[in-house]
Amino acid sequence: MTLHSLFRRLGAVLLGFAGSTGAFAADPLNVTGDKFRQLEELLPTPNTYRAASGAPGHAYWQQQADYDIKVSLDDDKQRISASETITYTNNSPDTLRYLWLQLDQNRFKPDSSGNLAAPVDVQSIAPDTIPFGSFRREVVSAEFEGGYQITKVADAKGHDLRHTIVDTGMRIDLPQPLKSGDSVSFRVDWEYNIIEQKALGGRSGYEYFERDGNYLYEIAQWFPRMAAYNDVSGWQNKQFLGRGEFALEFGDYRVAIEVPADHIVASTGVLQNPDDVLTREQRARLRQARTAKKPVMIVTKDEALENEKDRARGRKTWVFEAENVRDFAWASSRKFLWDAQGYKKGGTDTMAMSFYPEEGTPLWDKYSTEAIIHTMDVYNRYSFDYPYPTSISVNGPVGGMEYPMITFNGPRPEIDEEDREKRTYSRRTKYGLISVIIHEVGHNYYPMIVNSDERQWTWMDEGLNTYVQFLAEQEWEEKYPSRRGDARKIVEYMKSENQVPIMTNSESILQFGNNAYGKPATALNILRESIMGRELFDFAFREYAQRWKFKRPMPADFFRTMEDASGMDLDWFWRGWFYTTDHVDISLDQVKHYTVGTKNPDVEGPWKREKFEQEPETVTKQKNRAQRMTRIVDGKPELADFYNEHDEFDVSNEDRNSYRGMLEGLDDWEKDLLNVESNVYVLDFSNIGGLVMPLFLKLDYEDGSSEELRIPAEIWTRNAKNTSKMLVRGKDKILKSVALDPHWETADTNVENNYYPRRIIKSRLELFKEEESRNLMKDWEVELKED
Repeated sequence: MTLHSLFRRLGAVLLGFAGSTGAFAADPLNVTGDKFRQLEELLPTPNTYRAASGAPGHAYWQQQADYDIKVSLDDDKQRISASETITYTNNSPDTLRYLWLQLDQNRFKPDSSGNLAAPVDVQSIAPDTIPFGSFRREVVSAEFEGGYQITKVADAKGHDLRHTIVDTGMRIDLPQPLKSGDSVSFRVDWEYNIIEQKALGGRSGYEYFERDGNYLYEIAQWFPRMAAYNDVSGWQNKQFLGRGEFALEFGDYRVAIEVPADHIVASTGVLQNPDDVLTREQRARLRQARTAKKPVMIVTKDEALENEKDRARGRKTWVFEAENVRDFAWASSRKFLWDAQGYKKGGTDTMAMSFYPEEGTPLWDKYSTEAIIHTMDVYNRYSFDYPYPTSISVNGPVGGMEYPMITFNGPRPEIDEEDREKRTYSRRTKYGLISVIIHEVGHNYYPMIVNSDERQWTWMDEGLNTYVQFLAEQEWEEKYPSRRGDARKIVEYMKSENQVPIMTNSESILQFGNNAYGKPATALNILRESIMGRELFDFAFREYAQRWKFKRPMPADFFRTMEDASGMDLDWFWRGWFYTTDHVDISLDQVKHYTVGTKNPDVEGPWKREKFEQEPETVTKQKNRAQRMTRIVDGKPELADFYNEHDEFDVSNEDRNSYRGMLEGLDDWEKDLLNVESNVYVLDFSNIGGLVMPLFLKLDYEDGSSEELRIPAEIWTRNAKNTSKMLVRGKDKILKSVALDPHWETADTNVENNYYPRRIIKSRLELFKEEESRNLMKDWEVELKED
């Protein structure tokens, strides 16, 4: 039986079909699920600091924290000793009696809350074996003498200040309250042991190279830093447990870094004394690199290998200055190669630079600096022009981490220890390096400039950045193997159990990578590609970045700006994707075919008789035929009258008079509609997953033609569980099949119910094999070209 004939058998008079709205009123909360309820009850009330449009209010303020730091690196003991002077300016309308500082290194004290409260992942434990990595971390954490040794806290005149250390925070009690508009300067001296990053994890640390006995240091979260004080939460002094990263203030820095004389230092900021720390050749190469078309080696491989051989006895101090940054990080090693290339476009004029050990070649020297420049080129278009004078990528023990102007990235090629000149790297390693550099350099935009509160909302930096990362990856080359961003990549997570909403505190997130990175990035990509359209989305997203660069946005500021700048009500989208764990599973339940009822009894009567006669002979049909001749009343036959003697499909004068009366009330164009031969289809949908989304349809017709239809999500406003859509097509447009979400744009978790009639869906294994075959063919074609 063809679908056409099936539809014909289901045919009915269209004007006899009507959907009742009474069900909507019966139980509105249960039926609609409140999917389109506005978010105003959840979002903070707009005020003079944060406007209802999502922009900073006319009285917006933020604090300023400036630092002058002197630090010394002990390469023998892997230890830091330092002293800083902080000048803190109170731009808030409040008077402050005490200040809060972050002491992130205290996270590595054996008795820190982060260590004591760290649960074990029981799912990773075999029946009688603990994973070695977990065991090693537990043992090392218990034995390592981590955390700050605060040796002095004093005012500008050297007088001791009362202070209280609370785990990873320190409160300084001020002798005099700090009034609005005033500043205070104070000094903090400290020391700490640098962690071995591979043993304890974390976002900084050292790496030891057994081959040559040298160390590579990536130093971050290393100095006592001012906690944020803002209009939303007051002091942001939540303890650092390991996940919630930063909530910091912008300021100006001057940092003097004393290291062994043969070390090369990469750092936030601009080097102030190149004549003291660089050779004449290295300074000349830096000048050349500013206008070069390709990266220029500032410290060559031969120079780095020479540095590895002998340890210098003397020491040098590298001095860096940075303006309007919210943090400061640096790296140091005698093993570093260093390449650089200038990038100048629009409002950006910067030096892209990469620092890596010889073990990083030939991968890092080929891709790192190129990836930095590519990232800025793409992010500038979607956000704002990169404003800082340097952008640095460092290879060391940290797999991926960001700080202003400097990022720590992996991985490296595989080295043949018997012949160290033999280096190989896999496709995964190559794209892993490019992706991590794009991601971490991208973090300079979010959150290092658009200064969101990561201690509370991880998605505001990781999710937004992963979204733009996806755009940058796809521009690197066609069919770039992005891990996150595409709707298909998030399906398994969306239908998984043990989830929490995106709008969850950073320390309470479950399935961290999918929740904070993948889901928000995919949501924004769907919003751009399938709901808002690129033009509207890009304008609104860039408006958010422009409004909040060098300021501190909150979630409501992002949601409101996206709606304000686009003119679209997206509360249903934020509610579903960010505030719930609903997933997309919309079913195309059935397709019904109707013909338009003419209401002409001389046409409809014979048509009804014909349909009745075509129905299969059943007991019910025989009974109906008999009852036309003899009416049954209270179980007893009644004498037949005129109406029983005539066929129910016969047309009476009363029918004709009623028809003529109906025609008199119609306009001419309405009368013409009654005679149009149209195919009318009603498509029924059910929302199984709970997440309302637009309906994207592909309609295939029996004449070989097809069309695509995009129906907004607002079709679910009256009933968020079930909805129907009527389609009117010409008499020659006989529907053959319908596909819902044919391009898999909405992250629908069950595509088996997306087709009418139902079809066999290929398994994941079959799809994987097809993809592998395409990749092998592509690689083979490349090899042929190279040969």
